[in-house]
Amino acid sequence: MATLTWEQTAFATGPADDVEAGVRRAYRDAGLAGPERVVVLGSPAAGAAAAAWLTGDDDLRRAVEDGLRAAGLGGPAETAAGLAALFDGVEPGRSVRDDVRTAPWERARRAAYAELGPAGWAAQWAETGGRLWPQVDRLVTAIRRAVADLGGEELRRLTLDAVLGQHDAPWLSAFDGSDGLAGLRQVAGGAGWWWPYERVAIVTERPVELHRDDAGRLHRGDGPAMAFSDGFALHAWHGMPVPADFGAAMTALTPSRIREEENAELRRVMLEHFGFDRYLAESGAEAQQSDETGVLWRIELPGDEPLVMVEVVNSTPEPDGTSRTYFLRVPPWVRRAREGVAWTFGMTEGDYHPQRET
Repeated sequence: MATLTWEQTAFATGPADDVEAGVRRAYRDAGLAGPERVVVLGSPAAGAAAAAWLTGDDDLRRAVEDGLRAAGLGGPAETAAGLAALFDGVEPGRSVRDDVRTAPWERARRAAYAELGPAGWAAQWAETGGRLWPQVDRLVTAIRRAVADLGGEELRRLTLDAVLGQHDAPWLSAFDGSDGLAGLRQVAGGAGWWWPYERVAIVTERPVELHRDDAGRLHRGDGPAMAFSDGFALHAWHGMPVPADFGAAMTALTPSRIREEENAELRRVMLEHFGFDRYLAESGAEAQQSDETGVLWRIELPGDEPLVMVEVVNSTPEPDGTSRTYFLRVPPWVRRAREGVAWTFGMTEGDYHPQRET
């Protein structure tokens, strides 16, 4: 199998790739005895649920079970009976995340800082982890938010106890080759988030699907943007969480449905998908003002800022002789078409004196 780059590792999909050896090596690297049991689950949600079962009280266990069942997740983490059978009376002991991940990271960082100095270390981080982390952080934040939607803040808090597996790629890339990190690198190369305890390690699969836009944000209009083998999934449009049925609803949008949407952020997504110019045409919008630059349109949106656009005609004809019309969205304070067109060029209306309108 070809070796993945750290960027490829961070966004890889597919089942966990024989990570038990890596987990046990990470324990040895930390000076710890290996866990008595390594359990592999389908998603970070299932992993957090298992951690809740091992460390939480009965109320938390019930809340987690209810949330997972409501989400329709399959696998052994779905029921209290399944969780009890999964660990079969094994006491987990304390979390050893600090031993397995935090302490090795600190040692590697101190060594790099001592060798490279402040400027050299800053440059190395900028070229490795600092470049990759912003995109990975979007995924980590989105997963934690989705876990909280299932089991509340207590379950989200348990994700902070996880070693991030493939999503630790940014900082592992900064210390590629450093001593004491071989086990962590091995797990990151084949698995997702994992929870290390003294006698039990909970490891989770990577997603089976991952869809992102050009900016690296979770994005898909016809299904989950990130999906795991047990049914845990994140739906998003250009990074914004949306309901699971949102993609299907996009095919039947109407101006009235858009107006009725109470969530302003979802309404903006609907407008983007529907098309601002189409919305103006089909919603009965009336022109507010016109001049030689174009026509200013305005529609009030409940609970949100107005939709204000300038309709302009390209003065350069298309090859077939027709002139193309464009709609430019402008701030709600714009009151004149010329003012709006000037704003799109970063100018005031008084400074806007084009030789030729385009």
